[in-house]
Amino acid sequence: MSARRSIADLSADLADRAESFCRQYFPEGRKQGNYWQVGDTSGAKGQSLAIRLQAETGRKAGSWTDFATGEYGDLIDLLHERLGSVTLTETLREARSFLGEAPCPAVPGDTRKAERPNAGISKRIARARNLFAAGKPVLGTLAATYLQGRSITRLGPALRYHPRVFLRHGEDDPDLPQRALALIAKVTDNRGQITGCARFYLDPSTGGLAEIESPKRILGQLHGNAIRFWSGTSRSDLIVGEGLENTLTVGTALPEFDLASCLTATHLGLFIPPPGVNRIWIARDNDEAGRNASMRLRNQLESRGIICGDLVPTTGDFNDDLRAFGKDALRRSLLEAMKAQGLEIEDG
Repeated sequence: MSARRSIADLSADLADRAESFCRQYFPEGRKQGNYWQVGDTSGAKGQSLAIRLQAETGRKAGSWTDFATGEYGDLIDLLHERLGSVTLTETLREARSFLGEAPCPAVPGDTRKAERPNAGISKRIARARNLFAAGKPVLGTLAATYLQGRSITRLGPALRYHPRVFLRHGEDDPDLPQRALALIAKVTDNRGQITGCARFYLDPSTGGLAEIESPKRILGQLHGNAIRFWSGTSRSDLIVGEGLENTLTVGTALPEFDLASCLTATHLGLFIPPPGVNRIWIARDNDEAGRNASMRLRNQLESRGIICGDLVPTTGDFNDDLRAFGKDALRRSLLEAMKAQGLEIEDG
């Protein structure tokens, strides 16, 4: 079978499972008639990108159009954009994994070949690097106020503040982008190279997230990468979490641990650990998306000989736990969960 035929077959098989595909890779979207609507190829909330779920009047299932950018294609194209894949091979591997045709192969992070991103991804990565470079330290800024308002005290050089980040207020906003205050965070690969920049738009009147559609947005390549926070001590274990705030919440209670935030449940399941890590604690949300992401990541990591443990909040997420019960209670709860799964840590 030719490569062209193989890709066509995969595309058709994905189209047959279009709704399941959308729920897996675009959980922030929603079903509207025969379409799944989401903000853009990164999976942000919104409605400008429409994915056809069933074939109709000669139009194929799985075809999609982003009416904000004019982009369109099939589900292979969309998966490639969603993952920020470096190569088509990587995208096809993920498609086969989703279809159950083959397990996602275990490729150690230190043996993955550095391949040249395509032009579109390269431009987004360059923009992300420029944006982060233009930021300033968060202490004494609205970014620190936002995190401290959520009782988060674990910060680090991966975070910066920017007073004038470009912003569109809606997916279909015809006006030129405005500029707004934002907490920004660098996404890095296992070599420490910046591959993306997360933006958290803030409201100066409240100190919280801006009341706009999708106040949290990602620029660049996230697939396999994360926002990282180091403890300053040498460790062979790592806490990997979903959202930035929840990961930093766990880090507030456990400052002796290194952290990696994958930003979404989907990307939590795709995380590639750095060399030298032999135990990973998966700090997930207490919901179905978190459970599924944790299971997927665990399956991949354990096949590489990496020990995994689950950290699950009492409420919906760890930040709710922190604000409801306090830092000391959260620390005790996390250490007890670790001990129950075979790891004891001195509490001090």
